[in-house]
Amino acid sequence: MPRGGGALTRGSIGAASAAATQDEVMNVRVLVVYASRHGATQGIAERIAARLGQGGVEVTVKSTAQAGDLAGYDAFVIGSAAYAFHWLKEATAFVRRNRSLLASRPNWLFSSGPLGTETIDAQGRDVRAEAEPREFGEFREAIHPRDQRIFFGAYDPTSKPIGFIERFTRMMPAARAAMPAGDFRDWDEIEAWAARIAGELTLVPAGSR
Repeated sequence: MPRGGGALTRGSIGAASAAATQDEVMNVRVLVVYASRHGATQGIAERIAARLGQGGVEVTVKSTAQAGDLAGYDAFVIGSAAYAFHWLKEATAFVRRNRSLLASRPNWLFSSGPLGTETIDAQGRDVRAEAEPREFGEFREAIHPRDQRIFFGAYDPTSKPIGFIERFTRMMPAARAAMPAGDFRDWDEIEAWAARIAGELTLVPAGSR
């Protein structure tokens, strides 16, 4: 019998259970970490973090250069821009450097890069599948991500190219024709994926770090 003499009802038990679950979710600490060249991937990371925060998760978003000590986090969402079928070097180095810790905790991967609005190319192939970074095969074996996603990115031809590959690509007429300008990020898709992660985090024991 609870204090005050009130009887426990099914509703009160359900409310207490929901409150306990919410407390557990809020105690789960998640790091969303990204590598971005022109800001499009950073924008995706920040939107994912915002959606996780709406779900009650304690979330931090940082670049790979600013991530610091990872020991205090229970789960990770890691993303990078991709160029020529490869993640940015700093993102790849981040995963490889921390593979043991990442493999021991829930993690999700995302990549941004495809441009345009077509999801199937002229050869009938899935654009997202064809754009998968080469590193994903390695990462599936090394850190066992719960899921990985390829999101469409953004391209501003007036932005200054960074790195040899980007400068070289912009000099090639065929490559320029295959890089339509615009912001092709699907925010509904991105937020839906983040919501799924938030739902899965209810099953992650708080303080598992």
